[in-house]
Amino acid sequence: MASALDDDEICNDDYYSLLNVRREATQEELKAAYRRLCMLYHPDKHRDPELKRQAETLFNLVHEAYEVLSDPQARAIYDIYGKRGLDVDGWEVVERKRSPAEIREEYERLQREREERRLQQRTNPKGTISVGIDATDLFDRYEEDYEDMVGGIPHIEINRMQISQSIEAPLTTKDTAILSGSLSTHNGNGGGTINLALRRVTSAKGWGEVELGAGDSHGPLFGMKIFRNLTPRCFATAQCGLQFSSRGVRPGVTTVLARHLDKNTMGYLQWRWGIQSSMNTSIVRDTKSTHFTLAVQLGIPHTFMMMSYQYKFQDEDQTKIKGSVKSGFFGTVVEYGAERKISRHSVVGATVSVGVPQGVSLKIKLNRASQTYFFPIHLTDQLLPSAVFYATVGPLVFYLAIQQLIIRPYVRAQKEQELEKHRESSASNIAKKKQEAEAAVLLMQESVRRIIEAEESRMGLIILNAWYGKFVTDNSRKHERAKVIDVTVPLQCLVKDSKLILTEASKSGLPGFYDPCVGEEKSLKVLYQFRGVMHQVLSGDTEPLRIPKQSHRIDADT
Repeated sequence: MASALDDDEICNDDYYSLLNVRREATQEELKAAYRRLCMLYHPDKHRDPELKRQAETLFNLVHEAYEVLSDPQARAIYDIYGKRGLDVDGWEVVERKRSPAEIREEYERLQREREERRLQQRTNPKGTISVGIDATDLFDRYEEDYEDMVGGIPHIEINRMQISQSIEAPLTTKDTAILSGSLSTHNGNGGGTINLALRRVTSAKGWGEVELGAGDSHGPLFGMKIFRNLTPRCFATAQCGLQFSSRGVRPGVTTVLARHLDKNTMGYLQWRWGIQSSMNTSIVRDTKSTHFTLAVQLGIPHTFMMMSYQYKFQDEDQTKIKGSVKSGFFGTVVEYGAERKISRHSVVGATVSVGVPQGVSLKIKLNRASQTYFFPIHLTDQLLPSAVFYATVGPLVFYLAIQQLIIRPYVRAQKEQELEKHRESSASNIAKKKQEAEAAVLLMQESVRRIIEAEESRMGLIILNAWYGKFVTDNSRKHERAKVIDVTVPLQCLVKDSKLILTEASKSGLPGFYDPCVGEEKSLKVLYQFRGVMHQVLSGDTEPLRIPKQSHRIDADT
């Protein structure tokens, strides 16, 4: 059954919108909406064969929607998985007395079974490419004691490079093999390593891992790692390893104890013994808009204190700005930077590092899906204001130029292509919906005539004009064409007792409506008369609407 739900997109048929009821509608509300639409679309009310056929089609759609929403089990399935969830086999094995939560658990169990069948086809590739660039000649050449200048052209070189890659191969539902390797070179000297790890999930609370490795510079490696949840708020990891080399066997042990201090805060204690022994404690607080870290380490050869802060903007591009200060026996380093999403799968970031005695560096990072490209550029060994200025302003100007000239046009073209493909794939469905909407409008004519007469007699609500779709009001978008349909008749048909109430659902599913611009932002504009006064209101596609209420008056001559 789960295989039938592989596609992410769910059928666009919205039963709640078709009946114009809330998602929390009671049985009484569903029954009242169903009876009203049955009176409108009942085939026996129409003598014309074509109208009778169209009424029968719409009547069956309304009946289907009511049958699903009036059945608690079918409604729970529809609310979770949409119409497609009702079309798959297997729900008959679910007891009808089960609650929506129990139905969800049943589906998740079937999902796990599907994942087990797909284990052999899954990998999780991750890779990193790091290219270190020495650009000190750009700034050091202006020093008085600098004499090694050839032809006035600064000398920039790549002095280090590292490539690493890893893949995961699930063997069973509990066992996973991880193969990783790396190649690196620095100032003409290179090396490489390869590692194989076998991980087994021992229980819901923990897992264990065995690692074997080899390299041309460090020799064979054997290690073990254990993870365990001690309590719902606390976990621990322990790792030990033996590094074999020409100088003998060098053991190492690392343990970490972590605890949730509150909903958004974690505390860590780490102890490391071996080649670089140290003790470290840190507090990490991560919220929707901020990320804060405070760490202190005592060790050989490095003892330091570090504090970092990151602010996350709640925008579409997921912009983040960050800063950190790190001070210890090695000196002091201040870093600041930003990162931003430039496409669906890509994030670019830049960080300026200013330190004593490290100097000034610029670090550029690009994340593309599970691949990371890292470019650390060393600008100067000294604290030069000019280096700090260009490291800060240069990437910003370059990003704005690339964003304006390349990224935005590319993303816009990609969206247009995807939208065009979506339109082509849904063209037949939209044509069908349009035909159903036009048929519904024909069937509504007599009912609308009676509703208008009743409303006029009591100076009630009259829909003068109504349009639904994409409106172009921005001068910068005048080249775009408005795509709207006339929905005056369908809206008037929904008027009851001088009131029009639309629920929080896409209006394209209402009787007599269809989507005139698939994939684009839509709204509903209504010009109506109430108590002899004209009003106008604009509502978003999924925004609830109540008329008359919260509307603004326009002059009658307008």
